[in-house]
Amino acid sequence: MSDGVRLWGFRYRAHNGVRRFAVVVAPARYGPDAPTPPLPLVISPHGRGVRAITNARLWRDLPARGGFAVICPGGMGRRLPLHSWGWRGQVDDLARMPSLLRGARPWLRFDPTRVYAVGGSMGGQETLLLLGRSPRLLAGAVAFDSVTDFGLRYRQFARSPRGRALQALARVEVGGTPATRPDAYRLRSPMSWARQIAASGVPLQLWWSDSDEIVVDQATQSGRLFEELERLGPRGRLEKRTGSWSHTATSYARLQLPGAVAWLGLVDV
Repeated sequence: MSDGVRLWGFRYRAHNGVRRFAVVVAPARYGPDAPTPPLPLVISPHGRGVRAITNARLWRDLPARGGFAVICPGGMGRRLPLHSWGWRGQVDDLARMPSLLRGARPWLRFDPTRVYAVGGSMGGQETLLLLGRSPRLLAGAVAFDSVTDFGLRYRQFARSPRGRALQALARVEVGGTPATRPDAYRLRSPMSWARQIAASGVPLQLWWSDSDEIVVDQATQSGRLFEELERLGPRGRLEKRTGSWSHTATSYARLQLPGAVAWLGLVDV
């Protein structure tokens, strides 16, 4: 890959023993023969249906510009690999990424006090769940266009492209509908972890759009979570960024990711 970065891959065993593939994006000047200084590390869970390699390429030259590394896991849900939708085993796997990277690429050193999470859409949902479940791991987090109430999202699928197919996939992954498995949907919803997120002390930035054509009606998703976090009185810095961008890879790569790493202090603006 050009633009001063290089991709490195490795296989790992997911929570259920299935072998999955992770991609690391790091400045090209580092490698096995040129070990790194301790770099900041970003865990980047992918969006729904997006492969690890596709997610990694969306980072473009940002790791080279900022001198940090990004790890993009393939992911694994309860049943589905690319539609994990916040399954607890997948979130636990995200928390294991730093130690997995240490074992797979020992020359790629990272600073354990500067581990971050950045994700959009389903990846934003899992970023927020990682923050709620493993707050001591992270020094900061940014989530874009996120699902925060998965039960409501199931109903909102009807207003999204391929809505019926997505509902069918959700039933396979979760094991039923919000009516038959309400607790399962709640556990996959960052709204249910709002108290833990607010108490974490971890800086958090939430992005959402009033023109989101995929995660529709973001006022009931990211907007509602932001309001709840404000009500709870977060211990860490909490900021929002709103606008009218579309829910596309172009928005993610050219607007959201650069804005996120600048906010986290990883790239000078």
